[in-house]
Amino acid sequence: MENQQFEEIQRKQVSALDEILGKPFPVLNDGFVRVVDYMGSDETIVQAARVSYGKGTKKVREDRNLIRYLLRHWHTSPFEMCEVMLHVRVPMDCWRQWIRHRTANVNEYSTRYSLAIDATQTTQPDEWRLQATSNRQGSAGMIDEQVGKRLTDQEEAIHSAARAAYNERIELGIAREQARKDLPLCTYTEAYWKIDLNNLLHFLMLRIESHAQWEIRQYANTIGEQIVKRWVPLVWEAFNDYILESVTFSRDEQRILTALVSQGPEAAKQQAEALGWLKEKDGQRILHYERAEFETKLEQMRLTLPW
Repeated sequence: MENQQFEEIQRKQVSALDEILGKPFPVLNDGFVRVVDYMGSDETIVQAARVSYGKGTKKVREDRNLIRYLLRHWHTSPFEMCEVMLHVRVPMDCWRQWIRHRTANVNEYSTRYSLAIDATQTTQPDEWRLQATSNRQGSAGMIDEQVGKRLTDQEEAIHSAARAAYNERIELGIAREQARKDLPLCTYTEAYWKIDLNNLLHFLMLRIESHAQWEIRQYANTIGEQIVKRWVPLVWEAFNDYILESVTFSRDEQRILTALVSQGPEAAKQQAEALGWLKEKDGQRILHYERAEFETKLEQMRLTLPW
């Protein structure tokens, strides 16, 4: 060991991220996301990959190409060498979805020890979304703004009544752990959230996606565009190219697409019928989720539907 030579190691600094350390990026009406600390950079991923995979990856000489290769082929462990710690303020109902990602270290604001944050997520009259008919957990379209005005007024009254009840309990000396029980889910909470880059990308993939709830998408977009893009720009570029903006096809979809390209719309339609995608009832085509998803992909690619 005494004769072994080691290169000098310095902590990786990313000046673009250092410039925003501690700066809150606003989200929704009273939420925010800010960077508390971070470890690693694009260069860290490259170094980790070359240690892990040895001479094989040296064929890809440029850092950008190596990062793109790793992400394209799901070699994810080098991305786990980078971590970021965020301080977030988020409505509790949105936080419930957030915390389902069990791949981070979390320390949340406690309303047993501290007074509840005096802030709630509010809804403007033109922001009330209707329940989607084809997706039980999603929304589609907006309610009439006049009706929305009534719902917003109702919301404000509920928030005021709940906060007044909470404050009265606190003033009477009721334990904070019990006084909080009738606060609405729109009440903001805060947390420190530390996660490695690989799991952060997975979080962003699911929460930037158009079917994710609108509120959490605002946080995911802010984290991606304001933080990850500054922190690891080469990773962010590859992530957009290969995940966010990419289209993948199942085996059945490939069969239909091959028939469409090589033989034409009628052959593609026959493939879909053989798969049971085009069944009808009472003259109406039955909703088929896989077919609907495939149609969305074709529309993304500006291809005419073959049926």
